[in-house]
Amino acid sequence: MIAEDEWLVVIDRQRVFAESEWSTWACPDGSYHNTDEAFARLAAAFGDRVVYTCYIAPQPPHNAWIDYFKGWPQFLVAPDDPMYDLTDDTAALAKGHAVVSCDTFGKWGDALSEAISGAKKITVCGVATDCCVLTTVLAAADSGVAVRVAADACAGSSPENHRMALDTMALFTPLVTVADTDSIVGDSTVE
Repeated sequence: MIAEDEWLVVIDRQRVFAESEWSTWACPDGSYHNTDEAFARLAAAFGDRVVYTCYIAPQPPHNAWIDYFKGWPQFLVAPDDPMYDLTDDTAALAKGHAVVSCDTFGKWGDALSEAISGAKKITVCGVATDCCVLTTVLAAADSGVAVRVAADACAGSSPENHRMALDTMALFTPLVTVADTDSIVGDSTVE
């Protein structure tokens, strides 16, 4: 069930992570789109208490990001490049909601905390489970926020990495709880 003071944080549902025909950062084998239904159900259930995040490349990259982008130069583009746009279905649901853009994998920080009105309970979904979701969840939990991860509304860089990231986050119980959309919206109980 969703608490009255709980927010949904939707991590990086962007074209660059969804469109595998041109993006090597995309979740493999259409796994991004396997999360569409669960994500839409969560967004509807949370109503006005939803915030979206977007990854953007640092401009210019600094420190370790310089070496990182030597391996991924095609993604070192301006923040307004269409590759960093939300996917169409996500953009439609994001209308009227805050969108927090960050040039880091982890999205937890002052801007996100402010966007959720300082809430101390969040549910997180999005991509990639083993990168931006993981780093956001652990940082939020470390700051004292109770975090639920909607496993079926997340996709990883591979099925194995998705599973390992969920298992890693589960190590932080009770700060972090891994659940599914049915249990979060109250349609059924997880075994």
